[in-house]
Amino acid sequence: MAKDLEEVTRLINLYIDGAGKGDADKLNEAFHSSARWFGTMAGTDYDMDKAGFVALMVGSPGDGGNLVAKITDIQIDGTAAFATVKEEGFWGTLNFTDYFSLSVLEGRWQITCKTFAHTGGSHE
Repeated sequence: MAKDLEEVTRLINLYIDGAGKGDADKLNEAFHSSARWFGTMAGTDYDMDKAGFVALMVGSPGDGGNLVAKITDIQIDGTAAFATVKEEGFWGTLNFTDYFSLSVLEGRWQITCKTFAHTGGSHE
């Protein structure tokens, strides 16, 4: 279990670093090839595939200098896991709670889905 927790934590940190810095390599390592991103912000629904999300983060990294992201929970049950991340200062002014689903696929842990809740700030 400790090894699984270490690997899930590593993958979530790859997301945090990759999204913050616009690092496609980190995001591609963390996410399954069929991963999806879902959420709603300012009345707009988001449903993105991996390529779309990676392109968005590379083109507009989340860390404008004041991003604080923290893993607040990880639950693991066999080959499935769930992780929660709180982000403050994403794109300078936005706050999110991110919920990640992970699975052991192709013999390794991978993030399969990110669902976000926009919890504060506005993106003008």
